Order: sequence, then structure tokens, then C-alpha cells
Amino acid sequence: MTQLSAEIVPVTPFQQNCCILYDTEAKTGVVVDPGGDVERIVAAIEAAGIAIEAIWLTHGHIDHAGGAMELKERLGVDIVGPHRDDAFLLSGLENQALMFGVGGAVRNCTPDRWLEEGETVGFAGHVFEVLHTPGHAPGHVVFFHRQAKFLHAGDVLFAGSIGRTDLPGGDHAALIHSIKQKVLPLGDDVGFICGHGPGGRLGDERRTNPFLT
Repeated sequence: MTQLSAEIVPVTPFQQNCCILYDTEAKTGVVVDPGGDVERIVAAIEAAGIAIEAIWLTHGHIDHAGGAMELKERLGVDIVGPHRDDAFLLSGLENQALMFGVGGAVRNCTPDRWLEEGETVGFAGHVFEVLHTPGHAPGHVVFFHRQAKFLHAGDVLFAGSIGRTDLPGGDHAALIHSIKQKVLPLGDDVGFICGHGPGGRLGDERRTNPFLT
């Protein structure tokens, strides 16, 4: 298997980690969570010379999905994910924009494919397992590459913190369950990228994250 790589493009005032996952040899990949600033995302794709095969969404909050429809049209690719329990969030992205006082090109989003627990997605021979991890959002999913020991955690888990649960559909108990029963058992040596800020390793979070003790 060739090398899996990731480029993070911070976007919008939320400083969300839009992520370009790609194979360094095949130069194909996906965009995960294009929250906005689509021109910046496209420029990063073109600078890296990557052929994008799909857009993957971890969940339906505006800072992760606000630019998805515009990017879909620019690239001519499908939007994959999240779980259908986030349909109400994706169909209300324009209302979310009003609530947070952000405008621009935010449009309601309809994925081409919803994802379920146990499905897989991938590109260039890289297979990612889909885990349904509600709590931050009811339809949140994460993407796990078992061979590379790599997790895209979205807004479920951060370095030293966890996702907020005070937004519509949030559930603190469900989030803790998702982390402890689905995410942490993937292995202490699994590295992760998250939706905001630096990533880390699951073992460090299991041992030191104050929200998980």
C-alpha cells in the first residue's frame, strides 16, 4: 500500500480543520468537512495536484458542511455521509448561518449517500471503516483506517477535550458513550485528526483527557 497523507486547510472564522486525505503516489483523495472558504480549499487541492474523488462529511454543523454543496459543484463529485440522523442539520444549514451570523455561500446540503455503522469508504486502496458516533451531533460519523492506525475524529474528540453538546441534537451521555465504547477501543497507538486544533493519540486522551476520567 502506498502512503496515506493528510493536509489540513483551516477555514472560516470557526478555524475548522478541513482535511484533504490523499494517496501520495496515486495523487487521488477526498475532502473531509469543507466548512467554507471553498476558494482556499480548491487552491490547496490544485497546489497539491490531487484528483478529488468525493467529499466526506462527519456531521451536519455549518462549520463542517457549510461549503459542501459549492465544492461539490466545483469538483463534480458526490457528498458521502454523515449518518442520516443529521439530515435535519444539513437541510437547515442556511438557518444555522443566520443563527451564527455568518453568510456567504452557505447552502442547505443533501448528501448523495448516507453512511451507516459498519460500512466502509475509501480511495486508492485505502479503506476507512465508518463508525456512527452520536453525541456532538446525532448523525456524527468518524472514519478509521485500521492499517494506518489513523482516525478522522471530526468533533467527537479533541486533544484534551471533547465535542460540545449544547447544540440541537447534542447529548453529553451519548458522546461519552461513543468515545469510550467506540473510539478509545480502536487502540492507544491510533493517531487522530480532529475538527479543530491539533490532533493526538488515543492513548494520551484515554490517560489524560479530563472529560474522560
